[in-house]
Amino acid sequence: MSQEFLVSAQPDLQKARAEWLASLQDERRLAANTLEAYERDTRQFLQFMTGYCGGAPGISDVAELRPADLRSFLAHRRNEGAGPRSLGRSLAGIRSFLRFLERRGLANAAGAGAMRAPKAGRSLPKPLTAQDALRVTSGEGQLAEEPWIAARNAAVLVLLYGAGLRISEALGLKGEDVASITEGSLRITGKGNKTRLVPVLPVVHEAVQEYLRLCPWHIEPATPLFRGAKGGALQPAIIQREMKKMRSALDLPDTATPHALRHSFATHLLARGGDLRAIQELLGHASLSTTQIYTAVDTSRLMEIYQSAHPRA
Repeated sequence: MSQEFLVSAQPDLQKARAEWLASLQDERRLAANTLEAYERDTRQFLQFMTGYCGGAPGISDVAELRPADLRSFLAHRRNEGAGPRSLGRSLAGIRSFLRFLERRGLANAAGAGAMRAPKAGRSLPKPLTAQDALRVTSGEGQLAEEPWIAARNAAVLVLLYGAGLRISEALGLKGEDVASITEGSLRITGKGNKTRLVPVLPVVHEAVQEYLRLCPWHIEPATPLFRGAKGGALQPAIIQREMKKMRSALDLPDTATPHALRHSFATHLLARGGDLRAIQELLGHASLSTTQIYTAVDTSRLMEIYQSAHPRA
């Protein structure tokens, strides 16, 4: 890893930091982008400490860092425009460095260990519009050459939007689940082994039946329902790649991902007057607060319409 940057620190601290970075690369084999982030974050920290201490810091200046010192650094970075994720990563890098020094008997990392990382605000889901969701799930923009693969992709996408499934849940279905789809409901075991009952719309049933009609592989009850081109279990990356092609074909935003179809399922139900607790059950959320984020999406969309349409906006 290149060390071309000027580091504001005494030689003892510079040497220890270089050894720490080398250990991350050689012993822990961290990814190159993580190493670069840790190098940058600790360099910024030492630059801050130079002003904070009134001169280039040495090991003695960081040996007994208190939470108040670290909070001052995080406040400084926040004033520079750093967000919660960046601040959390900065704190993680400083902790790692101090623990390295502590193992050598050069510092006490307790102050950094007592610090809580800044809480990252939850980003709002980015659903597709109802029109775009219908275009995607109707097969418009499908580029698969094999008809059975096109039917498979369509069936998976319809399950994501029509039943609000996670992609892992859709691809985890077995041949034995076809009977439940035919009967109009699916029992899904999602995150945290939470089980829920999901209604199956006729359009979902029709899409799955069309896939089964064209699929060249025999689907046994205990085997995966959705198959890859060579007959193995279909992998999420395949559907994600197909969705990327459809984004290009249909001129959709980069946020139009398979998971965005699940977001669309929830948002469009809410917009049509769906009960929040019922949507919580359909999505398999353990907490209502997780589902409530869709109310913010709906309000945001309403404000966009208001701002673009109201003459006094």
